[in-house]
Amino acid sequence: MSKLYVRSFSLSLDGFGAGPDQSIDDPLGKGGMTLHQWVLGTQTFRKMFGRDGGETGIDDDFAKRGFENVGAWILGRNMFGPVRGPWPDESWKGWWGDNPPYHVPVFVLTHHARAPLAMDGGTIFHFVTDGIESALRKAKDAAKGRDVRLGGGVATIRQYLRARLIDEMHLAMAPLFLGKGENLFADLDLPALGYACTERVSTPAVTHLIVAKQAR
Repeated sequence: MSKLYVRSFSLSLDGFGAGPDQSIDDPLGKGGMTLHQWVLGTQTFRKMFGRDGGETGIDDDFAKRGFENVGAWILGRNMFGPVRGPWPDESWKGWWGDNPPYHVPVFVLTHHARAPLAMDGGTIFHFVTDGIESALRKAKDAAKGRDVRLGGGVATIRQYLRARLIDEMHLAMAPLFLGKGENLFADLDLPALGYACTERVSTPAVTHLIVAKQAR
């Protein structure tokens, strides 16, 4: 049965998944890019962007796990781009160029309708205006039995956590503090929601945490 996973989601020690002052030039906010240093040199990450080489080992193993059996993605609108409010036109097509790294249907949460956008490599962006549960139903239908990966950002993951719709999260906790930004855990009682840490693996670059929904 199709499940909803968060994979390779980087956090600071103080729980921030993005820094403050996000912009088109700084999409992860001030300091946000430092959270992702663990993955940038991995073989899996380099292969996504058509590059050879890269590091193997534990960090690469976790990065690779994030793409196994994925049949669809869900993204918050901020993950698709910096445009706010009604779409002024259809010129913005994402951060990734003509061939985004998804290669499956991607469902983008938004309050403003937009026609589906087909990109090179099999990625099709669908813009969902009727909420997180609708996006999940559509993503599972499109995944055809495979799993759905929830890409973020922080606010989107928090919505799905509050609704207990996430089956499992892989959080990559970088050994640094951001101090401010978007905090994944603020005002969330994960034990009360039925989540527990089930796996922990550390490398010099990051601590990998698996947080899974428990049976009630």
